[in-house]
Amino acid sequence: MKNNNSLLALIVLTLGVALVSSCQKKKVTEKDGIEYAYVSEGNETAPNGDFLLYNLEITNGDDSVIYSTASQPFPGYLMANDSITPTNGMDEIFLNLKKGDSIAFESTAKIIFGENFPPFLKEDDVVKVRLGAFEIMDQVEIEAFFNQTMEAEELKRADRAKELLVEEAKTIEAYVAEKGLDANKTESGLYYVIEEEGTGEPVTPGTTMNVNYAGYLLDGTLFDTSIEELAKEHDVYNPQRPYEPLPVNVGMGQVIPGWDEGLLLLKKGSKGKFLIPSPLAYGENGAGGMIGPNSILIFDVEVVDVQK
Repeated sequence: MKNNNSLLALIVLTLGVALVSSCQKKKVTEKDGIEYAYVSEGNETAPNGDFLLYNLEITNGDDSVIYSTASQPFPGYLMANDSITPTNGMDEIFLNLKKGDSIAFESTAKIIFGENFPPFLKEDDVVKVRLGAFEIMDQVEIEAFFNQTMEAEELKRADRAKELLVEEAKTIEAYVAEKGLDANKTESGLYYVIEEEGTGEPVTPGTTMNVNYAGYLLDGTLFDTSIEELAKEHDVYNPQRPYEPLPVNVGMGQVIPGWDEGLLLLKKGSKGKFLIPSPLAYGENGAGGMIGPNSILIFDVEVVDVQK
């Protein structure tokens, strides 16, 4: 890697400067007529096949952020190719970027985004762009950079998961006390209640279990169930899906970790409740719709059948 500066420092150099410095040089794109200003101008062009890394911030006319690489694990990047012909003003700006360029400009949403501008914008709304190119890497360097960044992100995510397990344990324990549940806790942080023991041999990884379930948020909102009557009762019924026990090949990563671990504690005919902290559920990403980031989930489960 040719530059050992931290990504944060590069963000400050390429974006922060653009926000506070006066612009010195201006150009206008041949297509779309975008006037863009250089806060600083680089002089190193990426060779064909190499990658130019950049930071990007896009805001609306009130400076509310629409998109920023600063909030992403990785910066933006493009492969240099001088045979590409720009089709619009944005192409011109990006294809002519040099390492060290720090550029600021604004135009309409339609010109910046093309026909696929965000639905919360109108085509003539003002959109501001801050763009800074900070490094050139070849194929080997950029792969190493992304691998190192991924490893660092995974370590951060693991540390955050540990913190959340401690924080959410307090919330779950308060819920357990409020509801008067006789809950046990596993080493991983899963809380479970066995309401009916069931019969048969203990289940091992790879066993198929057919499970009826109802999934709730901590506030009691039902977000999913395999039971038709319950779905109708809570106004989440979907006529396009079957309502029947869910087959799960347990312990094989087919379901969220809290389920994988919890089902291995049950037998055929068992009924139980899982109280799952978010790192053992859908984590910081959530699952869209009703399950937001860092959601603690509660499942009522019944093992209808076990197939070895």
